[in-house]
Amino acid sequence: MATVRLKKGLDIHLVGDIDDNAIVAATAPQSVAVVPDDFHGIIPRMEKKEGEHVAAGEPLYHDKNYEAIKVVSPVSGIVKEVRRGERRHIDAISITPDGSNETVALDTKRPATEVLLESGLWVMMRQRPYDIVPIPGEKPRDVFVTAFDSAPLAPDLNLVLGDKRQYIKKGIEVLKGLTDGKVYIGVREGQEIDASGAEVNTFVGPHPAGNTGVQAANVAPVNKGETIWTMDIVTLARIGELFTTGKVSHDTVVAVTGEMVQRPCYISTVMGADLETVLKNQTTNLAQSRIICGNVLTGVKVESNQWLRAPYRHITVIPENNDPDEFMGWASLRPSRFSIYRTFTTWLGGLKKPVSFDSRIKGGERAIVRTGEYDAMLPMDIYAEFLIKAIISGDIDKMEQLGIYEIAPEDFALAEFADTSKLELQHIVREGLDRLRAEMS
Repeated sequence: MATVRLKKGLDIHLVGDIDDNAIVAATAPQSVAVVPDDFHGIIPRMEKKEGEHVAAGEPLYHDKNYEAIKVVSPVSGIVKEVRRGERRHIDAISITPDGSNETVALDTKRPATEVLLESGLWVMMRQRPYDIVPIPGEKPRDVFVTAFDSAPLAPDLNLVLGDKRQYIKKGIEVLKGLTDGKVYIGVREGQEIDASGAEVNTFVGPHPAGNTGVQAANVAPVNKGETIWTMDIVTLARIGELFTTGKVSHDTVVAVTGEMVQRPCYISTVMGADLETVLKNQTTNLAQSRIICGNVLTGVKVESNQWLRAPYRHITVIPENNDPDEFMGWASLRPSRFSIYRTFTTWLGGLKKPVSFDSRIKGGERAIVRTGEYDAMLPMDIYAEFLIKAIISGDIDKMEQLGIYEIAPEDFALAEFADTSKLELQHIVREGLDRLRAEMS
Protein backbone atom coordinates (compact mmCIF):
# COMPACT_ATOMS: atom_id res chain seq x y z
CA MET A 1 0.00 0.00 0.00
CA ALA A 2 1.47 3.33 -1.11
CA THR A 3 0.64 6.69 0.45
CA VAL A 4 0.08 9.74 -1.74
CA ARG A 5 0.13 13.11 0.03
CA LEU A 6 -1.70 15.95 -1.68
CA LYS A 7 -1.21 19.55 -0.58
CA LYS A 8 -3.38 21.31 -3.13
CA GLY A 9 -7.13 21.59 -2.66
CA LEU A 10 -9.53 22.74 0.04
CA ASP A 11 -11.97 21.11 2.45
CA ILE A 12 -15.19 23.14 2.65
CA HIS A 13 -17.02 22.61 5.92
CA LEU A 14 -20.72 23.40 5.59
CA VAL A 15 -23.50 23.55 8.15
CA GLY A 16 -25.72 20.47 8.00
CA ASP A 17 -23.39 17.49 8.37
CA ILE A 18 -24.60 14.12 9.67
CA ASP A 19 -24.02 13.43 13.38
CA ASP A 20 -25.80 10.09 13.68
CA ASN A 21 -24.77 7.29 11.31
CA ALA A 22 -28.04 5.37 11.75
CA ILE A 23 -29.79 4.50 8.49
CA VAL A 24 -33.48 5.39 8.21
CA ALA A 25 -35.68 3.40 5.83
CA ALA A 26 -37.76 5.57 3.49
CA THR A 27 -41.31 4.64 2.58
CA ALA A 28 -41.86 2.91 -0.75
CA PRO A 29 -41.58 5.47 -3.58
CA GLN A 30 -44.70 6.47 -5.47
CA SER A 31 -42.65 7.10 -8.59
CA VAL A 32 -39.21 6.11 -9.86
CA ALA A 33 -37.40 7.66 -12.82
CA VAL A 34 -34.34 7.30 -15.02
CA VAL A 35 -32.80 10.51 -16.39
CA PRO A 36 -30.76 9.90 -19.59
CA ASP A 37 -28.62 13.01 -19.03
CA ASP A 38 -26.97 11.17 -16.12
CA PHE A 39 -25.17 8.94 -18.62
CA HIS A 40 -23.13 11.26 -20.79
CA GLY A 41 -22.17 9.96 -24.20
CA ILE A 42 -25.36 7.94 -24.76
CA ILE A 43 -28.07 8.83 -27.29
CA PRO A 44 -31.19 7.02 -26.01
CA ARG A 45 -33.46 4.93 -28.23
CA MET A 46 -36.50 3.63 -26.36
CA GLU A 47 -37.27 -0.06 -26.01
CA LYS A 48 -40.36 0.45 -23.83
CA LYS A 49 -43.43 2.58 -24.47
CA GLU A 50 -45.73 4.40 -22.10
CA GLY A 51 -48.18 2.02 -20.45
CA GLU A 52 -45.99 -1.07 -20.86
CA HIS A 53 -44.89 -3.23 -17.96
CA VAL A 54 -41.21 -3.44 -17.09
CA ALA A 55 -39.37 -5.65 -14.60
CA ALA A 56 -36.48 -4.50 -12.45
CA GLY A 57 -33.34 -4.89 -14.52
CA GLU A 58 -35.22 -4.93 -17.84
CA PRO A 59 -33.95 -2.47 -20.48
CA LEU A 60 -35.80 0.82 -20.91
CA TYR A 61 -33.63 2.06 -23.76
CA HIS A 62 -30.31 1.44 -25.49
CA ASP A 63 -27.66 3.66 -26.99
CA LYS A 64 -28.31 4.66 -30.60
CA ASN A 65 -24.66 4.18 -31.60
CA TYR A 66 -23.86 1.10 -29.48
CA GLU A 67 -27.03 -0.96 -29.14
CA ALA A 68 -25.39 -3.32 -26.66
CA ILE A 69 -25.35 -0.53 -24.03
CA LYS A 70 -28.57 -0.83 -22.05
CA VAL A 71 -30.15 1.37 -19.39
CA VAL A 72 -32.50 -0.64 -17.21
CA SER A 73 -35.41 -0.01 -14.87
CA PRO A 74 -34.60 0.13 -11.14
CA VAL A 75 -38.03 -1.29 -10.19
CA SER A 76 -40.83 -3.38 -11.61
CA GLY A 77 -43.90 -1.48 -12.66
CA ILE A 78 -45.61 0.44 -15.45
CA VAL A 79 -43.84 3.00 -17.63
CA LYS A 80 -45.95 6.03 -16.76
CA GLU A 81 -44.35 8.74 -18.88
CA VAL A 82 -41.53 9.36 -21.31
CA ARG A 83 -41.04 13.05 -20.65
CA ARG A 84 -39.58 14.97 -23.57
CA GLY A 85 -38.15 18.47 -23.85
CA GLU A 86 -36.88 20.57 -26.72
CA ARG A 87 -36.29 18.75 -30.03
CA ARG A 88 -37.87 15.64 -28.46
CA HIS A 89 -34.95 15.26 -26.07
CA ILE A 90 -35.83 12.63 -23.45
CA ASP A 91 -35.72 14.41 -20.08
CA ALA A 92 -36.92 11.53 -17.91
CA ILE A 93 -38.63 8.15 -17.98
CA SER A 94 -40.92 7.71 -14.99
CA ILE A 95 -42.19 4.37 -13.72
CA THR A 96 -45.00 3.63 -11.28
CA PRO A 97 -43.84 0.71 -9.08
CA ASP A 98 -46.24 -2.21 -8.74
CA GLY A 99 -44.61 -3.66 -5.61
CA SER A 100 -44.08 -7.09 -7.18
CA ASN A 101 -40.26 -6.92 -7.04
CA GLU A 102 -40.07 -8.87 -10.30
CA THR A 103 -36.37 -8.90 -11.23
CA VAL A 104 -34.55 -10.05 -14.36
CA ALA A 105 -31.97 -12.78 -13.72
CA LEU A 106 -28.88 -12.86 -15.93
CA ASP A 107 -26.64 -15.71 -17.04
CA THR A 108 -23.29 -14.66 -15.56
CA LYS A 109 -21.39 -17.50 -17.23
CA ARG A 110 -21.24 -15.47 -20.43
CA PRO A 111 -18.37 -13.02 -21.12
CA ALA A 112 -18.26 -10.35 -18.41
CA THR A 113 -18.57 -7.48 -20.90
CA GLU A 114 -21.86 -8.85 -22.27
CA VAL A 115 -23.27 -9.29 -18.77
CA LEU A 116 -22.32 -5.76 -17.68
CA LEU A 117 -23.78 -4.22 -20.84
CA GLU A 118 -27.07 -6.05 -20.46
CA SER A 119 -27.34 -5.48 -16.71
CA GLY A 120 -27.18 -1.68 -16.94
CA LEU A 121 -24.14 -1.48 -14.66
CA TRP A 122 -21.98 -0.58 -17.66
CA VAL A 123 -23.45 2.94 -17.70
CA MET A 124 -22.44 3.48 -14.06
CA MET A 125 -18.75 3.44 -15.05
CA ARG A 126 -16.86 6.28 -16.71
CA GLN A 127 -14.12 6.33 -19.33
CA ARG A 128 -11.26 8.76 -19.62
CA PRO A 129 -10.57 10.49 -21.92
CA TYR A 130 -13.86 12.40 -22.45
CA ASP A 131 -15.55 11.37 -19.14
CA ILE A 132 -18.25 9.34 -20.88
CA VAL A 133 -19.86 5.93 -20.53
CA PRO A 134 -17.16 3.46 -21.70
CA ILE A 135 -17.18 2.53 -25.37
CA PRO A 136 -17.59 -1.25 -25.86
CA GLY A 137 -14.60 -2.92 -27.42
CA GLU A 138 -12.04 -0.48 -26.02
CA LYS A 139 -10.03 -2.32 -23.36
CA PRO A 140 -8.94 -0.01 -20.53
CA ARG A 141 -5.27 0.31 -19.63
CA ASP A 142 -6.24 0.36 -15.91
CA VAL A 143 -9.33 0.68 -13.72
CA PHE A 144 -9.46 3.25 -10.91
CA VAL A 145 -11.89 2.94 -8.00
CA THR A 146 -12.32 5.48 -5.22
CA ALA A 147 -13.43 4.19 -1.81
CA PHE A 148 -14.15 7.61 -0.31
CA ASP A 149 -15.79 10.91 -1.16
CA SER A 150 -14.03 14.10 -0.02
CA ALA A 151 -16.64 16.63 -1.25
CA PRO A 152 -18.52 18.94 1.16
CA LEU A 153 -20.97 17.03 3.40
CA ALA A 154 -20.19 13.86 1.43
CA PRO A 155 -21.47 10.49 2.72
CA ASP A 156 -19.24 7.86 4.23
CA LEU A 157 -19.08 5.25 1.46
CA ASN A 158 -18.38 2.54 4.05
CA LEU A 159 -21.90 3.14 5.40
CA VAL A 160 -23.39 3.36 1.91
CA LEU A 161 -21.79 0.00 1.09
CA GLY A 162 -23.38 -1.77 4.03
CA ASP A 163 -23.44 -5.55 3.57
CA LYS A 164 -22.33 -5.18 -0.07
CA ARG A 165 -18.75 -5.09 1.20
CA GLN A 166 -18.72 -8.87 0.83
CA TYR A 167 -18.87 -8.50 -2.98
CA ILE A 168 -15.80 -6.27 -3.36
CA LYS A 169 -13.42 -9.17 -4.01
CA LYS A 170 -15.66 -10.58 -6.73
CA GLY A 171 -15.96 -7.16 -8.33
CA ILE A 172 -12.17 -6.82 -8.43
CA GLU A 173 -11.90 -10.26 -9.99
CA VAL A 174 -14.36 -9.31 -12.75
CA LEU A 175 -12.65 -6.01 -13.51
CA LYS A 176 -9.20 -7.63 -13.62
CA GLY A 177 -10.53 -9.83 -16.39
CA LEU A 178 -11.46 -6.77 -18.43
CA THR A 179 -8.06 -5.04 -18.39
CA ASP A 180 -4.48 -6.03 -19.05
CA GLY A 181 -3.38 -3.54 -16.41
CA LYS A 182 -4.24 -3.08 -12.75
CA VAL A 183 -7.27 -2.31 -10.63
CA TYR A 184 -6.36 0.60 -8.35
CA ILE A 185 -8.40 1.43 -5.26
CA GLY A 186 -7.93 4.76 -3.48
CA VAL A 187 -8.69 4.93 0.25
CA ARG A 188 -8.39 7.70 2.82
CA GLU A 189 -5.96 7.51 5.74
CA GLY A 190 -7.16 5.04 8.37
CA GLN A 191 -9.76 3.42 6.11
CA GLU A 192 -9.66 -0.36 6.08
CA ILE A 193 -10.89 -2.34 3.12
CA ASP A 194 -10.38 -5.95 2.05
CA ALA A 195 -9.34 -5.52 -1.57
CA SER A 196 -7.09 -8.45 -2.37
CA GLY A 197 -6.25 -8.52 -6.06
CA ALA A 198 -6.17 -4.74 -6.37
CA GLU A 199 -3.44 -2.20 -5.74
CA VAL A 200 -4.56 -0.03 -2.82
CA ASN A 201 -3.26 3.53 -2.43
CA THR A 202 -3.87 5.80 0.55
CA PHE A 203 -4.56 9.46 -0.25
CA VAL A 204 -3.88 12.09 2.38
CA GLY A 205 -4.99 15.64 1.72
CA PRO A 206 -8.00 17.90 1.17
CA HIS A 207 -10.71 17.71 -1.46
CA PRO A 208 -10.55 16.75 -4.36
CA ALA A 209 -8.43 13.85 -3.04
CA GLY A 210 -11.48 11.57 -3.40
CA ASN A 211 -11.87 12.19 -7.15
CA THR A 212 -10.83 9.23 -9.28
CA GLY A 213 -9.26 11.58 -11.82
CA VAL A 214 -7.02 13.12 -9.17
CA GLN A 215 -6.08 9.69 -7.89
CA ALA A 216 -5.25 8.46 -11.39
CA ALA A 217 -3.19 11.57 -12.16
CA ASN A 218 -1.05 10.97 -9.07
CA VAL A 219 -0.59 7.22 -9.62
CA ALA A 220 -0.64 6.51 -13.37
CA PRO A 221 -1.70 9.49 -15.54
CA VAL A 222 -3.65 9.05 -18.76
CA ASN A 223 -1.73 9.79 -21.94
CA LYS A 224 -2.99 10.33 -25.47
CA GLY A 225 -4.13 7.04 -26.97
CA GLU A 226 -4.77 5.42 -23.58
CA THR A 227 -8.08 4.63 -21.92
CA ILE A 228 -8.94 4.08 -18.27
CA TRP A 229 -12.21 3.35 -16.48
CA THR A 230 -13.28 4.99 -13.22
CA MET A 231 -16.00 4.31 -10.66
CA ASP A 232 -16.65 4.40 -6.92
CA ILE A 233 -16.47 1.46 -4.52
CA VAL A 234 -20.28 1.07 -4.41
CA THR A 235 -20.43 0.42 -8.17
CA LEU A 236 -17.56 -2.05 -7.81
CA ALA A 237 -19.52 -3.92 -5.12
CA ARG A 238 -22.65 -3.95 -7.31
CA ILE A 239 -20.62 -5.57 -10.09
CA GLY A 240 -19.44 -8.23 -7.64
CA GLU A 241 -23.00 -8.79 -6.42
CA LEU A 242 -24.24 -9.23 -10.00
CA PHE A 243 -21.69 -11.94 -10.75
CA THR A 244 -22.42 -13.64 -7.41
CA THR A 245 -26.23 -13.61 -7.38
CA GLY A 246 -27.07 -13.12 -11.08
CA LYS A 247 -29.17 -10.05 -10.29
CA VAL A 248 -28.54 -6.31 -10.04
CA SER A 249 -29.52 -4.61 -6.81
CA HIS A 250 -30.91 -1.09 -7.24
CA ASP A 251 -31.31 -0.42 -3.53
CA THR A 252 -29.20 2.47 -2.30
CA VAL A 253 -28.34 4.47 0.79
CA VAL A 254 -28.34 8.23 0.30
CA ALA A 255 -27.05 10.93 2.65
CA VAL A 256 -29.53 13.80 3.13
CA THR A 257 -27.55 16.80 4.35
CA GLY A 258 -27.46 20.57 4.35
CA GLU A 259 -28.47 23.61 6.36
CA MET A 260 -32.15 23.30 5.43
CA VAL A 261 -32.45 19.68 6.61
CA GLN A 262 -33.98 19.27 10.06
CA ARG A 263 -32.00 16.19 10.98
CA PRO A 264 -29.31 15.19 8.48
CA CYS A 265 -29.21 11.42 8.15
CA TYR A 266 -28.73 8.39 5.90
CA ILE A 267 -31.84 7.09 4.16
CA SER A 268 -32.23 3.73 2.44
CA THR A 269 -34.32 3.84 -0.71
CA VAL A 270 -34.15 2.81 -4.37
CA MET A 271 -32.19 4.47 -7.17
CA GLY A 272 -34.36 7.02 -8.95
CA ALA A 273 -36.92 7.34 -6.14
CA ASP A 274 -39.13 10.43 -6.09
CA LEU A 275 -37.74 13.17 -3.85
CA GLU A 276 -41.06 13.81 -2.15
CA THR A 277 -40.73 10.37 -0.58
CA VAL A 278 -37.03 10.65 0.22
CA LEU A 279 -37.30 14.15 1.73
CA LYS A 280 -40.58 13.61 3.57
CA ASN A 281 -40.45 15.48 6.91
CA GLN A 282 -36.76 16.26 6.33
CA THR A 283 -36.61 19.89 5.17
CA THR A 284 -37.45 22.99 7.22
CA ASN A 285 -38.64 25.31 4.42
CA LEU A 286 -38.79 23.69 1.00
CA ALA A 287 -40.06 26.84 -0.73
CA GLN A 288 -36.87 28.72 0.14
CA SER A 289 -34.48 25.81 -0.37
CA ARG A 290 -32.33 24.62 -3.23
CA ILE A 291 -32.29 20.84 -3.60
CA ILE A 292 -29.14 19.40 -5.13
CA CYS A 293 -28.64 15.78 -6.15
CA GLY A 294 -25.00 15.34 -5.24
CA ASN A 295 -22.74 17.82 -3.47
CA VAL A 296 -22.78 21.60 -3.74
CA LEU A 297 -19.80 21.62 -6.14
CA THR A 298 -20.75 19.06 -8.78
CA GLY A 299 -24.37 18.18 -8.06
CA VAL A 300 -27.46 18.85 -10.17
CA LYS A 301 -30.21 21.26 -9.15
CA VAL A 302 -33.58 19.49 -8.99
CA GLU A 303 -37.12 20.33 -7.94
CA SER A 304 -38.99 18.63 -5.10
CA ASN A 305 -41.33 16.90 -7.59
CA GLN A 306 -38.41 15.24 -9.40
CA TRP A 307 -36.28 12.22 -8.59
CA LEU A 308 -33.04 11.03 -7.00
CA ARG A 309 -30.58 10.92 -9.88
CA ALA A 310 -29.00 7.51 -10.38
CA PRO A 311 -25.24 8.28 -10.09
CA TYR A 312 -25.59 10.19 -6.81
CA ARG A 313 -25.51 8.91 -3.22
CA HIS A 314 -26.03 12.33 -1.74
CA ILE A 315 -28.73 15.02 -1.49
CA THR A 316 -27.84 18.51 -0.28
CA VAL A 317 -30.45 21.11 0.68
CA ILE A 318 -29.20 24.69 1.14
CA PRO A 319 -30.92 28.10 1.36
CA GLU A 320 -31.94 29.44 -2.05
CA ASN A 321 -31.16 33.05 -1.16
CA ASN A 322 -31.29 33.77 2.53
CA ASP A 323 -30.40 37.48 2.46
CA PRO A 324 -31.13 39.14 -0.93
CA ASP A 325 -31.14 42.64 0.59
CA GLU A 326 -27.86 42.27 2.46
CA PHE A 327 -26.04 45.57 2.90
CA MET A 328 -23.21 45.85 0.32
CA GLY A 329 -24.13 42.40 -1.03
CA TRP A 330 -21.18 40.06 -1.63
CA ALA A 331 -18.78 42.80 -0.48
CA SER A 332 -20.28 42.92 3.01
CA LEU A 333 -17.58 42.91 5.70
CA ARG A 334 -19.53 41.02 8.34
CA PRO A 335 -17.31 38.71 10.47
CA SER A 336 -19.08 35.50 9.42
CA ARG A 337 -18.25 36.00 5.74
CA PHE A 338 -16.26 33.04 4.37
CA SER A 339 -13.10 33.73 2.41
CA ILE A 340 -10.23 31.64 1.10
CA TYR A 341 -7.96 34.60 0.38
CA ARG A 342 -8.11 36.47 3.70
CA THR A 343 -10.36 39.12 2.17
CA PHE A 344 -12.49 38.95 5.33
CA THR A 345 -11.62 38.29 8.96
CA THR A 346 -13.04 34.75 9.00
CA TRP A 347 -9.62 33.25 8.24
CA LEU A 348 -8.40 34.27 11.71
CA GLY A 349 -10.52 31.49 13.19
CA GLY A 350 -9.40 28.95 10.59
CA LEU A 351 -11.39 27.31 7.79
CA LYS A 352 -12.56 24.24 9.72
CA LYS A 353 -15.56 25.86 11.37
CA PRO A 354 -18.83 24.97 9.56
CA VAL A 355 -20.11 27.89 7.53
CA SER A 356 -23.44 28.78 5.96
CA PHE A 357 -23.73 29.16 2.19
CA ASP A 358 -26.75 29.96 0.07
CA SER A 359 -27.07 29.63 -3.71
CA ARG A 360 -25.79 33.09 -4.67
CA ILE A 361 -22.68 33.40 -6.84
CA LYS A 362 -21.68 36.66 -5.11
CA GLY A 363 -20.04 38.38 -8.02
CA GLY A 364 -20.18 38.56 -11.80
CA GLU A 365 -18.28 36.97 -14.67
CA ARG A 366 -15.12 38.80 -15.70
CA ALA A 367 -11.88 38.27 -17.58
CA ILE A 368 -9.45 35.56 -16.52
CA VAL A 369 -6.62 36.94 -14.40
CA ARG A 370 -3.52 34.83 -13.76
CA THR A 371 -3.60 34.43 -10.00
CA GLY A 372 -2.74 30.75 -9.63
CA GLU A 373 -6.19 30.02 -8.16
CA TYR A 374 -6.88 27.05 -10.42
CA ASP A 375 -3.52 25.43 -9.78
CA ALA A 376 -3.92 25.80 -6.00
CA MET A 377 -7.20 23.87 -6.13
CA LEU A 378 -6.17 21.13 -8.58
CA PRO A 379 -3.60 18.53 -7.42
CA MET A 380 -2.77 17.40 -10.95
CA ASP A 381 0.33 18.04 -13.04
CA ILE A 382 -1.35 20.30 -15.60
CA TYR A 383 -1.43 24.05 -16.27
CA ALA A 384 -5.09 24.58 -15.45
CA GLU A 385 -5.43 28.24 -16.45
CA PHE A 386 -3.75 27.70 -19.80
CA LEU A 387 -5.91 24.63 -20.43
CA ILE A 388 -9.11 26.58 -19.77
CA LYS A 389 -7.97 29.30 -22.18
CA ALA A 390 -7.18 26.69 -24.84
CA ILE A 391 -10.65 25.17 -24.45
CA ILE A 392 -12.35 28.56 -24.71
CA SER A 393 -10.37 29.40 -27.85
CA GLY A 394 -11.02 25.94 -29.36
CA ASP A 395 -7.32 25.18 -29.86
CA ILE A 396 -7.33 21.35 -30.11
CA ASP A 397 -3.54 21.01 -30.29
CA LYS A 398 -2.99 23.03 -27.12
CA MET A 399 -5.79 21.21 -25.34
CA GLU A 400 -4.01 17.93 -26.00
CA GLN A 401 -0.62 19.26 -24.98
CA LEU A 402 -1.99 20.73 -21.74
CA GLY A 403 -3.54 17.49 -20.50
CA ILE A 404 -7.22 17.48 -21.42
CA TYR A 405 -7.17 13.67 -21.72
CA GLU A 406 -6.68 13.40 -17.93
CA ILE A 407 -9.51 15.59 -16.74
CA ALA A 408 -13.26 15.59 -16.17
CA PRO A 409 -15.54 18.50 -15.25
CA GLU A 410 -15.63 17.43 -11.59
CA ASP A 411 -11.88 17.98 -11.28
CA PHE A 412 -12.43 21.72 -11.89
CA ALA A 413 -15.38 22.06 -9.49
CA LEU A 414 -13.29 23.34 -6.59
CA ALA A 415 -11.41 25.74 -8.87
CA GLU A 416 -14.80 27.03 -10.05
CA PHE A 417 -15.79 27.67 -6.42
CA ALA A 418 -12.57 29.61 -5.75
CA ASP A 419 -12.51 31.43 -9.11
CA THR A 420 -12.70 35.22 -8.72
CA SER A 421 -13.56 35.43 -12.43
CA LYS A 422 -16.79 33.50 -11.75
CA LEU A 423 -16.43 31.34 -14.87
CA GLU A 424 -18.44 28.15 -15.30
CA LEU A 425 -15.32 26.01 -15.49
CA GLN A 426 -17.14 22.66 -15.39
CA HIS A 427 -19.33 23.69 -18.31
CA ILE A 428 -16.27 24.91 -20.22
CA VAL A 429 -14.44 21.61 -19.62
CA ARG A 430 -17.51 19.60 -20.66
CA GLU A 431 -17.77 21.51 -23.92
CA GLY A 432 -14.04 21.06 -24.54
CA LEU A 433 -14.20 17.31 -24.01
CA ASP A 434 -17.21 16.99 -26.31
CA ARG A 435 -15.51 19.09 -28.98
CA LEU A 436 -12.35 17.01 -28.76
CA ARG A 437 -14.29 13.76 -28.99
CA ALA A 438 -16.15 15.00 -32.07
CA GLU A 439 -12.84 15.97 -33.70
CA MET A 440 -11.27 12.58 -32.95
CA SER A 441 -14.21 10.42 -34.05
